[in-house]
Parts: sequence; structure tokens; C-alpha cells
Amino acid sequence: MEELREHIVKSLKGGQAFVSIEKALKNINPEIRNVKSNENLHTIWEELEHMRIAQEDILNYILKPNWKSPEYPDGYWSDPVEVLDDEKWDETYLGFFSDFNKVLELVNNPDIDLLKIIPHTTAHTYLREFIIIVEHNAYHIGKIVDIRKALSDW
Repeated sequence: MEELREHIVKSLKGGQAFVSIEKALKNINPEIRNVKSNENLHTIWEELEHMRIAQEDILNYILKPNWKSPEYPDGYWSDPVEVLDDEKWDETYLGFFSDFNKVLELVNNPDIDLLKIIPHTTAHTYLREFIIIVEHNAYHIGKIVDIRKALSDW
């Protein structure tokens, strides 16, 4: 089980098949955090905020039996903001990493059997939920990198 935990942590952190979220956001030009590289795409902030909302939802789904997920799909995306100030960016950034660290703690918690069904669910294991976070974050990290490339900030 310990090897499985290590594998999940490595997958969550990235850097194997995709860049880490830290690298995707490192030295980002603050002026492009809320710029669309294409009118049909999201901004970097919108992508990160979406990741934060989805990760928060999965974390609370694991921990809270009475958790109510946001309405799908609109509840997983925030409304666009015209002006993204540092405070709003920091709220998203710090919120994402705060929950990310909680996810890592859960993965490493020896009292949690990753293969067991989460007690208040009918069929979802801890492993399933962690894999969803890995897949979802990897996809949106790739989008962030592509947006940065399109805006000549990579």
C-alpha cells in the first residue's frame, strides 16, 4: 500500500508525464493571468479557479458525508472577471494549494485504505477520487501551459 501511496503522490505532484502545477505557474507575468489567448478559451486564472473548485469539491466529497457538489457544469466555473487583482489571484492560488496539501495528507494517511469504498458513498473508493484529481489537474495544467505559450509567456 505504501508504494501505491507514493505513486499517487508523484502523480498528483506532476513532473512525470506532465509539468507540475508549480512549474506551470512559475514566474507567470501577472498581466496575462486574466487574458484570453483566444476568445473561445479560458484565461489562466479561470483554469486555475476551475481546478480549485473541482479539487475542493472532491476533497469535501471524501471528507463530508452531507457535502453538496456544485451544479454541473456551471458551478465548477466562476464567472469571468474584468479586472483580476492580486488579492483575487492569491485567493485562488492559495486556496488551490491549501486543498492540494490536504489531498496529499489524505493520500499519505495510513488509516485510509485507498482501495476501500468511502464509507458514506455507495461505490467510490479513495483511489478513484485521487485518480480523478490527478487526471483533471493534468488536463488543466496542460491548458495553462498552452495559454502561456500562446501569450509568449512560457
